Amino acid sequence: MSGHGDPIPMTARKSGPLAGDAHVPGDKSISHRALILGALAVGETRVTGLLEGDDVLGTAAAMRAFGSEVVRHGEGDWSIHGVGVGGFAEPEQVIDCGNAGTGVRLIMGCMATSPITATFTGDASLRSRPMGRITDPMGLFGASAHGRSGGRLPMTIVGARDPMPVRYVVPMPSAQVKSAVLLAGLNVPGETVVVEAEATRDHTERMLAGFGADLTVEQTDEGRVITLTGQPELKPQVIAVPRDPSSAAFPVCAALITPGSEVVVPNIGLNPTRAGLFTTLREMGADLVFENQREEGGEPVADLRARFSPEMRGIRVPAERAASMIDEYPVLSVVAAFATGKTEMVGVKELRVKESDRIDAMARGLEANGVTVDEGEDFMTVHGMGADGVPGGGTAKAHLDHRIAMSFMVMGMASQNPVSIDDGAPIATSFPVFEPLMAGLGAVIERRDA
Repeated sequence: MSGHGDPIPMTARKSGPLAGDAHVPGDKSISHRALILGALAVGETRVTGLLEGDDVLGTAAAMRAFGSEVVRHGEGDWSIHGVGVGGFAEPEQVIDCGNAGTGVRLIMGCMATSPITATFTGDASLRSRPMGRITDPMGLFGASAHGRSGGRLPMTIVGARDPMPVRYVVPMPSAQVKSAVLLAGLNVPGETVVVEAEATRDHTERMLAGFGADLTVEQTDEGRVITLTGQPELKPQVIAVPRDPSSAAFPVCAALITPGSEVVVPNIGLNPTRAGLFTTLREMGADLVFENQREEGGEPVADLRARFSPEMRGIRVPAERAASMIDEYPVLSVVAAFATGKTEMVGVKELRVKESDRIDAMARGLEANGVTVDEGEDFMTVHGMGADGVPGGGTAKAHLDHRIAMSFMVMGMASQNPVSIDDGAPIATSFPVFEPLMAGLGAVIERRDA
């Protein structure tokens, strides 16, 4: 899994109206956590709706390497026989996490307070991403990390033999860092405390509580304070994974910019720490409706109905919303190109350390397709060209980034001329059925010879 193989160039062409139901895959964030916490519980956890993209399959393989029995029974239907908190065995092989930043960082966290050693690697994109934001707090517990310069993979983590509880103030809004510290705290006596000034996606806290961990969350002047009492016996669960709002973003946004479209995306998780894109789209004037709102497995869920919205206008997206939509800025920037006026995205420096530098990748790709973009270290502004004003006709570099690749395929469905990407292979990491799903709605996406 350390590479994507041969590149798969793709082209998206102007489509007729998109119509139908888009059954997107299970939520990637919840899928990772279900496998990891299932492996740390005592007994059998059953999971339905698990995302079977490359990233999550890598986490399943890692849990096997640490001694858990992980079995696939059918599409999305899995069981995990956990080894208990502190029960991880030392893996015999290097743990290859492919493209999964969430996977590698959470797994590092949950093994760092056990007296074992593990080596991690990944594909070219993951090997370029900084891991110091994880290894620094793991060092406070007593673990040590030995990697390439700049804190990059491949990296060996030597777990703490006598871990000590910590109080950690997360220096940037990052659910990955927060979650890694909480998972490390599971195998530590006493209370581990995490403080985040800005709330990030809270799937880890919700799921820890569901598995029986002693965890409290309170809002204070300092920020959101999460206190975890270590060394619990986690109880196995039955988990139905809601469908991924980050994946839903692509058929939703395609429908909003493609004339005559009406698409329904059923069973989408609408956790408030993940729903910032949909709030932003509605503020821009998108015809986006939440239907059949309900709660499943402790998470709010709804069906999304998106209709072509030719009157969308640019807005300033507030910085405090960034954490709730950090993965959706690439496709939002595409929608912004089809709006009128400027869309300003601020407080988004985290985009520069995702699977790629997403600010640079989107800016260069938009410019290649005739759209004007202003950018800085912590902002990006897209100058909208109206519902039928985007020229297209260019090729964008995906930079081994699934969300960049899918965003430009969405652009090509509504631009005046086709839009191409140099490599669509990374799409399989999070949305392996993207091409047939979009084709079923009426989109025209073609693979080309490399």
